[in-house]
Amino acid sequence: MPHARLIHEFRRQMAVVDRWVYLDHAAVAPLPRCSAKAIGDWSQQASTQGDTAWPQWAKQVETVRHLAARLINARPEEIAITPNTTTSIGYVAEGYPWRSGENVVALGNEFPSNLYPWMHLASRGVDVRIAPVADSRVDISTIEPFCDAQTRLLSLSWVGYATGWRINLEEIIDWAHRRGILVLLDAIQGMGVFPLDVAGLSLDFLAADGHKWMLGPEGAGIFYVKTEHLDRLRPLHVGWNSVENPYDFSQIDLRFRRTAARYEGGSQNMVGIFGLGAGLELLEKLGLAHDQSPLGECVLQITDYAATRLQEIGAKLLTDRNEGHRSGILTFQIPGQDPQTLRNRCLAAGVVLSHRGGGLRISPHAYNTPDDIDRLLDVLQG
Repeated sequence: MPHARLIHEFRRQMAVVDRWVYLDHAAVAPLPRCSAKAIGDWSQQASTQGDTAWPQWAKQVETVRHLAARLINARPEEIAITPNTTTSIGYVAEGYPWRSGENVVALGNEFPSNLYPWMHLASRGVDVRIAPVADSRVDISTIEPFCDAQTRLLSLSWVGYATGWRINLEEIIDWAHRRGILVLLDAIQGMGVFPLDVAGLSLDFLAADGHKWMLGPEGAGIFYVKTEHLDRLRPLHVGWNSVENPYDFSQIDLRFRRTAARYEGGSQNMVGIFGLGAGLELLEKLGLAHDQSPLGECVLQITDYAATRLQEIGAKLLTDRNEGHRSGILTFQIPGQDPQTLRNRCLAAGVVLSHRGGGLRISPHAYNTPDDIDRLLDVLQG
């Protein structure tokens, strides 16, 4: 099997395989051993050293920032570490200098976190245009009818959470920019698997939580802001950590940091950040970079295998496996059977998956093997 050594090395890090066939990374990932260790080490330090270890922790936060920047070919100054995707999207939605009558375009099949922040702008006179997605496919023809001279921003997901369609980023971003439209990318279902070059794409904003494919705990995510947009957004949740001299508490001077860290506001979730950092470091060691990803190749191979095996037992695929748009998400139905009942059966048999998009959704990572898929099929046919 291609990348067999990588899969073996990755699998050794995943303690979850001792008990579960885990096919649910599009929901919440199990922590690798290295992330669990990073969290445990922090807990030990916090209990035995208190804040004497804080300077060391602050340096480690910057290490994680650099890791995140390398992953997407950004500058560290363009990265803020935030609690979650919702927070990052909110920084753009509420911080952009909207004028009454302007509009933002989003997709109708988005996860709620990439819809509600835009819908909330209606009270500020912003027209929120939601483009319906009938068959999971998203391309320029999906969004073009909803954009006009007053469209300021397009917000969309790299990979659809329900059925796994992966958009052509270069095509859509180039199309939007030629019309003066900025692009915010919800990258949560692609980061940690596929290469992403924000500089090469000239992407404007990116939001992604770390608790899915990046193998971190909940409560630590990434917000990318292109340098030229730093002053375009009005900072929200301003605090001591937002300003140029954050540790000089006696000098009150509201001059914002010249980096995306201005959005971090106050005290940070150190333990969550360290767990995320360990996950990012593992992914980097396994070969994930902004311009290549053997992990992505492995994920596509295992989902292709799953698609073939599922069709052999008569499953109906709800995910379009179009070349260039496949992802780590595969949604399907077993005709005549209730998805929730099947999910409960799978969980009882030690197989973890989700009920999404009108069917069952599996989302294996690169450490999953054909044996894991075969186990799923055994349970479904049982």
